[in-house]
Amino acid sequence: MHHKKIFGNTNYILLILFLFACKKMVDIGPPKTQLVSSSVFTSDATATAAITGIYVQMTMDAGLNTFPSGSLSFFGGVAADELNYLGNNTPYNEINSNSITVTNGEIDNFWNSAYQYIYGANAALEGLNGSSGLSDSVKKQLTGEALFIRAFSNFYLVNYFGDIPLVVSTNYQISAVAARSSTVLIYQQITNDLVQAQTLLAHDYSYSEGERVRPNYWAATALLSRVYLYTGNWADAESLATLVIDNSSDFILASDPTNVFEKNGSESIWQLLPVSPGYNYRVQDAIWFIPAADEVPNTAMTSELLNDFESGDLRRTAWIDSTVIDTSIYYYPFKYKVKDQLNTTEYYTLLRLGEQYLIRSEARAQQNKPDEAIGDVNIIRTRAGLPSLPMGLSQADCLTAIQQERRVEMFCECGQRWFDLQRTKTADEILSTLKPSWKSTDILFPIPQTERQKDPNLTQNPGY
Repeated sequence: MHHKKIFGNTNYILLILFLFACKKMVDIGPPKTQLVSSSVFTSDATATAAITGIYVQMTMDAGLNTFPSGSLSFFGGVAADELNYLGNNTPYNEINSNSITVTNGEIDNFWNSAYQYIYGANAALEGLNGSSGLSDSVKKQLTGEALFIRAFSNFYLVNYFGDIPLVVSTNYQISAVAARSSTVLIYQQITNDLVQAQTLLAHDYSYSEGERVRPNYWAATALLSRVYLYTGNWADAESLATLVIDNSSDFILASDPTNVFEKNGSESIWQLLPVSPGYNYRVQDAIWFIPAADEVPNTAMTSELLNDFESGDLRRTAWIDSTVIDTSIYYYPFKYKVKDQLNTTEYYTLLRLGEQYLIRSEARAQQNKPDEAIGDVNIIRTRAGLPSLPMGLSQADCLTAIQQERRVEMFCECGQRWFDLQRTKTADEILSTLKPSWKSTDILFPIPQTERQKDPNLTQNPGY
């Protein structure tokens, strides 16, 4: 594991982590010291560490379900119809049964982790803007990465919580009393950040020594295509996904589903490098989902999800495993496979080419181009060893086929299924029959009560 080569001087990174650690962005204002505001941004090395230190934090707490490592796949999986939590942890059981209380500590950790990275991005943007000691190329790249980090964090916050505070500076007097902004405004900020990031970020992976562990132009483009899909901007979603798909010199679908989540794989657009030596640099999804020998897993896949795989689907054998405990069979996600040894083969994949085909497919179907849409679906199906779907489907049947393909391609992956149920307005129809206590308002998580107690302008979501 060559973290120092990729991320630069480890001492600088530890310095940045110390400055930002355990700070709650909305309710606690980290002191705007001279070090944060200027000294860190006087050289390419220290400025780079300010950004790469955020990536280190994102996977540093292995064994914990914080944002993004650990929480995205688990929270979305159990809140939707992919996973059943089998343990006795009360906060996790609340998420599993969609009866989350406003005092749920896991939700509070998620919220504060995301805002911590937004704070780090805002501090970096302010420091970079006021710096004159950096090379132009590094300044552009780091500014683009900071914008990307802010957009990425806001994307997941708005999809889990709905209206959220829009915080674009480190000014504590403003953030401490910030009201919630509409999802429309949050998406506008996300879009603006990503469009600007596209103009600044490198088109290759040279800034991360050829590894795909720092976002570049293609990562910003891939995330923006998803944003356009979610906001109904079909033409731009199709156009940007096409840009990524057509870049075959950098991105090609893995021929075997088993290899999709390997580090720096041809399908990967942006990954996070696991950095926790105490957990042998393993990906948190592997730590959480793969059970120890002779133990019931933390979570088991639902029968509904298992039954949605067609016979002969290679993803069923490559991405799902099982264990037998006292004659009971438990199936669990196996996209990441390194559980009990040093991980030298897998990185945490947050953006990949397979999703871009499905984004373009759905965007095309929404523009009433069903044959082109099915063509994209069939590319994914061919990789999975399945027969092609016929041409000539109606728009409605085409959209149904796309959601089915998303179901089995993106399962237990960064909350994709939970978001699909939300944005297609099918959560009530599907989850009400599976979850005894399901209410329509459960589609959004509650705003943490600890935050509302500190911010008098922070309202609560309906139903909580």
